[in-house]
Amino acid sequence: MFLVLAVVLVLAWIGGFVVFHVSSFLIHLLLILAVISIIMHFVRGSRTA
Repeated sequence: MFLVLAVVLVLAWIGGFVVFHVSSFLIHLLLILAVISIIMHFVRGSRTA
């Protein structure tokens, strides 16, 4: 779940950076959230068998 969230946030960050040129605060906030999601995914480990 965290991996999917991270991918979505990274895509939103790239989309915002390339297409919309949103304020830099929002872009970097999305990047930070994506990195935190990836870290949480690896820290918790995979729950599937």
